[in-house]
Amino acid sequence: MTATAESPAVGEVKAMLVTLRILRTNPEGTAEHAAGESYWQEFQVEAHATDRVLDALHKIKWEQDGSLAFRRSCAHGVCGSDAMRINARNRLACKTLLKDLNPAKPIIVEPIKGLPVEKDLIVDMEPFFASYREIMPFLVTTGNAPARERLQSPEDRQRFDDTTKCILCAACTTSCPVFWTDGQYFGPQAIVGAHRFIFDSRDEGQWDRLEILNDKAGVWKCRTAFNCTEACPRGIEVTKAISEVKKVLTTGEI
Repeated sequence: MTATAESPAVGEVKAMLVTLRILRTNPEGTAEHAAGESYWQEFQVEAHATDRVLDALHKIKWEQDGSLAFRRSCAHGVCGSDAMRINARNRLACKTLLKDLNPAKPIIVEPIKGLPVEKDLIVDMEPFFASYREIMPFLVTTGNAPARERLQSPEDRQRFDDTTKCILCAACTTSCPVFWTDGQYFGPQAIVGAHRFIFDSRDEGQWDRLEILNDKAGVWKCRTAFNCTEACPRGIEVTKAISEVKKVLTTGEI
């Protein structure tokens, strides 16, 4: 069967016209906008319902405006580099399908909130990673290096398995209203990163991390809004992890 404009061939997916409304910022300015001024710009692309937002952004950059700036790497939800606000929710552009966004209406794309914008959808991640480094995201042990692997039971592993799934995309932290307004708060991800080691039976630095998180910028800033849990693209129960850290600080028992 030969496809026509009116009747696509069997198995062929019909393309549609999608509008993306993108919040842009150019640190050097443009002919119409001052340096650092944010403004909205609309683009229309031909796409399929099963395409991802990342596919649409690629079409814009490659075919319409090469100056559009955004981060991406693996494009498979592993690296976490393409986190952005899509229709007012933090998501990974590589995992968000157009058909799940009502593509009949303009799709609103913005940089994640709470971090300085460098250009368009790219933000400065250094404050985010500084908080992560502060909680010592590595195994702390004493004594000589072991002659064999450090054994751990499945039950011990299960205690922190959920928080090992973090891909450092910052979706949870930049969805937190406390993080938006309090420049001192570590943010949910740093607490998740600490949780992964606090409950690891092989680690010996638990109480050092807990002391850091017991600070006024630590876990007690959390207001249990659940934004972080809803935003996590890996399905980590972020709010639950924060509550477990609070419980240890309250009871003194891991």
